[in-house]
Amino acid sequence: MNEQPHIVIVGGGFGGLYAAKALRFAPVRVTLIDQRNFHLFQPLLYQVATGVLSPGDIASPLRGVLHAQKNISVIKAQVVDIDPVKHCVILQDGDPIEFDYLIVATGITHHYFGHDEWAALAPGLKEVEDAIEIRSRVLNAFENAEREQDWQRCVEWMTFVIVGGGPTGVELAGALGEMTHHTLKNDFSNIDPRLSQIQVLEVAERILPTYHPSSSAKATKQLEKLGVTVRTNTRVTHIVDGVVTVNASGQDEQIHARTILWAAGTRASPLGAVIAQRMNAQLDRAGRVQVERDLSLTNHPNVFVIGDLAVVRKRNGEPLPGVAPVAMQEGQYVARLIKRRLRDKTIPPFKYFDKGDLAVIGRNKAVAEFGPIRLDGIIAWFAWAGVHIFNLIEFDNKVLVLIEWAFNYFTHKRGARLITASTRTQNEKN
Repeated sequence: MNEQPHIVIVGGGFGGLYAAKALRFAPVRVTLIDQRNFHLFQPLLYQVATGVLSPGDIASPLRGVLHAQKNISVIKAQVVDIDPVKHCVILQDGDPIEFDYLIVATGITHHYFGHDEWAALAPGLKEVEDAIEIRSRVLNAFENAEREQDWQRCVEWMTFVIVGGGPTGVELAGALGEMTHHTLKNDFSNIDPRLSQIQVLEVAERILPTYHPSSSAKATKQLEKLGVTVRTNTRVTHIVDGVVTVNASGQDEQIHARTILWAAGTRASPLGAVIAQRMNAQLDRAGRVQVERDLSLTNHPNVFVIGDLAVVRKRNGEPLPGVAPVAMQEGQYVARLIKRRLRDKTIPPFKYFDKGDLAVIGRNKAVAEFGPIRLDGIIAWFAWAGVHIFNLIEFDNKVLVLIEWAFNYFTHKRGARLITASTRTQNEKN
């Protein structure tokens, strides 16, 4: 009989994977459960959506990443329930899996603020399938514009609306601006992609609202140099096929665009509601789980919630941002806590070490904040590139991405401009 404690980790994202890796030499058994068989480097997903990278460049098979870790098993399955009395997780199919310690890191998904019907019209960007769908819609838009005889409809095909001016929306808009002004400019006979209209709609007073105002202003200027129109204090009130209705300064307006992309909101994965029901945990408005200072649940010290699914607050009461470095550090912290607890020792509460914030707009265009230090332009761009290359999980991914970036940097070409969506996209409805 194996008497080693059994640690179950649900979710193979940054939090779950870093927790699993940190338990490599611990005297425990680890089971990592994920619906996918790969870890996805989400910060670069927008580059798949805009043809810079291929999906395989930013995805790493979980079994391959963890193959040298002898105390871990990987299971491809979906956890649908948790039994805190029997200390087990319930799978959608298969037998329950018992645990001594449970780490839940299932992240977040898109949030359409009560308008889930918008999802089919304005896809978000969280999974590989989302990126491939967006890539197909964008490229199909230019293909349809190329053969469109009606000028107004041609303009609609070449109008792109991005809802949300946070890091994802800004990076997606910058990548589209680079694509239209450089990559595609000589590819068509009847249209000029440089005439495309790219609009970023942000409900707040400025884009990148969590950044310093000066960084937001610089990001706005860099986007405008790529032909992107930044519209702040603009709320989306309705979306139908090809039309976005917005309210700006109390006035309603319709924007006719065949490609609408969503980067405005997120909500917790369904396991957040399960945890609330089963363990009486408190949730915030986005369905994220309130945790203790050691990332455990109140009255359930052996259950931890980390990553985007958890609400962890700073000393000033503000929640930590939903970014990869937070999830990485939380995963490592919980692993260290468990190892110390097995030796009847304790560690201080979790404290996030802020390594800074970075957002890239385009070639040599980025903003970066490292505490009081704020950078922009080429220096920020190289800082952003270095951080992302360093944090990619496998060595071959680092090499592939570095080669792709170098090729794109000097040629402006993108080798992954393939229309491969298996489903009929909205852009094909002409």
